[in-house]
Amino acid sequence: MAPRSNWPNDLMLAGAAALATLAIYRHVSRSETPCVPGRRAEPVLAEAQERGRLAHTPLQIPAAGWKDILLRTYQQIDEDRLLATAAGVVFYGLLAIFPAITALVSSYGLFADPSTISSNLQSLALMLPEGSFAIVQDQVARVLAKGSSTLGLTFAFGLLIAIWSANAGMKAVFDALNVVYEEKEKRGFVKLNLMSLSFTIAALISVMLMVGAVVVVPLLLQQVGLGTRAELIIRLGRWPVLVLLLLVALAVLYRYGPSRSTPRWQWLSVGAVAAAVLWLIGSALLSWYLANFGDYNATYGSLGAAIGLMTWMWMSAIIVLCGAELNSEIEHQTTIDSTVGRGKPLGVRGARMADTVGKAS
Repeated sequence: MAPRSNWPNDLMLAGAAALATLAIYRHVSRSETPCVPGRRAEPVLAEAQERGRLAHTPLQIPAAGWKDILLRTYQQIDEDRLLATAAGVVFYGLLAIFPAITALVSSYGLFADPSTISSNLQSLALMLPEGSFAIVQDQVARVLAKGSSTLGLTFAFGLLIAIWSANAGMKAVFDALNVVYEEKEKRGFVKLNLMSLSFTIAALISVMLMVGAVVVVPLLLQQVGLGTRAELIIRLGRWPVLVLLLLVALAVLYRYGPSRSTPRWQWLSVGAVAAAVLWLIGSALLSWYLANFGDYNATYGSLGAAIGLMTWMWMSAIIVLCGAELNSEIEHQTTIDSTVGRGKPLGVRGARMADTVGKAS
């Protein structure tokens, strides 16, 4: 005799099992955030918030995220060979500095006696290493020795040489920023040279404004004859203006220097501020060290002052590139689109640091 079918009971048991499975799923989905497969039920959303993966600005990144950023920045400084890259930038800077001094002295003669420029430039000695300012003074003396009749031609020739040398240095900076942001140069020959030339001219104008704040302001104060208190305020107030000008210059360089989609300003502020502060502190410490402990003349002889100047320029280039490295890793920490325009998903933003996410420590 065939066994009696018990299908109603089987159907009821199957339905009960399905309902129990659904109830368990609903309970789990309500009590926990989504988890990464293969991991021990670690909530993805909680980890993302803890490390700033959903940050819209650097200020929204918590301490754990900053730990990741600083560790990756330290590692990338070595992997990107920033010290050697900065040395290449210094080479082109040295080619540009003497023609720039020539152009400066010649243009100074348009509104003041060129023979007084050495004394008015003494304030710049505070920012240069011990003995390096003597190189500037020697070049000033050589230009003045040619006489005022040749200053116009000297200005034009010196300015052209300075622009050519500084333009080569600016393209070296662009190459270094591409290394920092892990980008390949995608701009055409014409666009790249027009952009580097624009940056070069802007940099020369910025330097002239900085020198003007140091040199021209005292001359104007002597002519106007303000009170002692007003004169003191103006003399002290020019330095914060110079720092602000430096911050703006660094932010613009970090934004448009690399060959990538343009990042938003908020993702550039931390690196620019850090680079400006470190540059001011580093310049002061290097000058103090060379004045009290380091004696380059004993080691390098007559080249001691030049070596001191090269060291200061090298330190400056390293700090600028480290600021860019910090910015890139801050941008690398979030999954939110950090480029301008409408938000785009990962992988189609046109910038490696914006299209990928840095590893956690």
